[in-house]
Parts: sequence; C-alpha cells; structure tokens
Amino acid sequence: MRDEFGGRRTPAQGVLPTDDGATILWCTVCADQRGDWCAEERVMTILRDLWSEQSNAWLVGDFLLMPDHLHFFAAPKEGPWVDVERWIAYWKNRFSKCCGNTDWRWQRGLFHHRLRSEREYVDKGAYMLRNPVRAGLVHDPEAWPWKGRIHTLRW
Repeated sequence: MRDEFGGRRTPAQGVLPTDDGATILWCTVCADQRGDWCAEERVMTILRDLWSEQSNAWLVGDFLLMPDHLHFFAAPKEGPWVDVERWIAYWKNRFSKCCGNTDWRWQRGLFHHRLRSEREYVDKGAYMLRNPVRAGLVHDPEAWPWKGRIHTLRW
C-alpha cells in the first residue's frame, strides 16, 4: 500500500525467488511484548532442531539470539516454493508446541530484507554480530554464546 507521496505505508510481503539463485533474506523475528527470553540454551536448541529437521523449507544460515529478538539469514531450499511468511508461521507454531513455556511467544510476522549483493550480506552479518555489543551485553562479539549456523549460505 502506498501513501500520497508514492512511499510504502506497510511493509512489503512475500518474496519471489530469482533465477540467478541469489535469494537470501536477512530476517528479524521479535519476542511477543519484547519479552527477554530468547537468549537461552533451550530456545537455541529448539530452533536448531526445527530449522535442521522439521521446518527446513528455507535454509537458515548464520543466526543470533538477542534477549528479545533473533536475526538470521535464510535462503529457500530447492524444491516446491514455500512463502517465507508461511515458513515462519510454521516454525513459530512448532516452537510454541515444543518449548513448554506459555510465556515464550513470538510476535506476529517478521521483518525481512532481500539481500542484493555480497557486500550487503557481509554488512548485515557484521551488524548482527555486533548487536550484543551495541546492547552492552558483551564487549567482544565473539564472547556472545547465542549464535550459530545451520547451513552455509553462499552468495
């Protein structure tokens, strides 16, 4: 939807794959009510399991859990196309059923940005890794334990 000046009033939805194979998204998913439960071993274990096995229509690359949100790179798996919003809704639902904690809920939707270049991929990765430093949680990005990689995504 556009405003009177031609700008977007609501975030874009949906992602269509490109023919060149460079469909990589940088995504942010927030905890409902900005709860501070995301940066925990149990959360990381559940997400790793889901993204590796049950919910793998999109391949998750590098990811980082902050107390109230998470960032990750994702690329569509080869095969039938699944909308990113549908995939996110699926793993959020599975997460809720696996976690055993009714306070651990995700906000509806997500923020995603399609990366247009390798430079942008590198910049977003650096931003993601520095997030705990900017938040004052650690002094060195390497000291933050709540990060990892499920798949290697190549630009």
